[in-house]
Amino acid sequence: MPPAGSRRRGRRARRIVISLVVLLAVLVGADFGLAAFAEHTVSQKAREQLSLTDDPSVAIHGFPFTTQAIGGEYGHISLSASGVPIEDLQDVGVTADLYDVTAPLSDLVEGNTDAILIGRLEAQVTLKVSDINKVDPLTKVEDLRIEPSSIDYVETGQDSESGTDNGSDGQQGQDGTGEEDKDQSKAGVRISGYVQIAGQRIEIFCFAMIELHGTQIDIVPKRLQYGNDKETTVVPEAVQQALLPNFKATIDTGNLPFEVTPTAVSVNSGSVTIKGEAKNVTFSGATSSTGG
Repeated sequence: MPPAGSRRRGRRARRIVISLVVLLAVLVGADFGLAAFAEHTVSQKAREQLSLTDDPSVAIHGFPFTTQAIGGEYGHISLSASGVPIEDLQDVGVTADLYDVTAPLSDLVEGNTDAILIGRLEAQVTLKVSDINKVDPLTKVEDLRIEPSSIDYVETGQDSESGTDNGSDGQQGQDGTGEEDKDQSKAGVRISGYVQIAGQRIEIFCFAMIELHGTQIDIVPKRLQYGNDKETTVVPEAVQQALLPNFKATIDTGNLPFEVTPTAVSVNSGSVTIKGEAKNVTFSGATSSTGG
């Protein structure tokens, strides 16, 4: 049997270890609690400035949060929101990654997000097909659908790598290996839907370019095809000239949140995304242009 002194020292050591574990748990809990409070404060302010009905998602990355808060400097904060109204669009998705952020703890506690300075910001704005279908003259196209297409296929009806016609698909060049890598201010798109021709409801596939000009997106139709996903027919030239204007549109996104300068546009299934960046901006720049 160990001496009584050894048993007492063993119990004391266990109590110290348990106390340290409890203290660590309390500190970690307090750190997460303080981080959650700061995230909630930023989220509420972003909700107000972006004219949202719900709080956006905000995450302050890095651990521990407390050391960042004391220094007032944060390496990375991310924000995402849906249903953002911008100009005539009402359901825009916005995601932003904020780097090298300066925000004094006292200002965060008081909800003064105007003092938040962002060293570098990367953002993307996603326009859903439901919003795009509300832009004239695309309102004339029923059941509007959007899919990515290669620039080669849009321009020629053939993919440069194979030199063959791929029917109505042409959904290549979005994987980082095609022409889109060379000029990110434009992308190929396949727009499909139903239009009225001589009193008949006909499904049309329009292959077009989406071009970024500042905060403005131009949809420039190049050619049309009849049919469906399995079989298509090239629309006669005379009919093309009559129908192409139905797919020519301009979408003005106005002043993008966070004073972002658009640098790239891409097409996904059912949406178009504008990517951009900004440097040395304030959080108050999160305000979007609502066109009101």
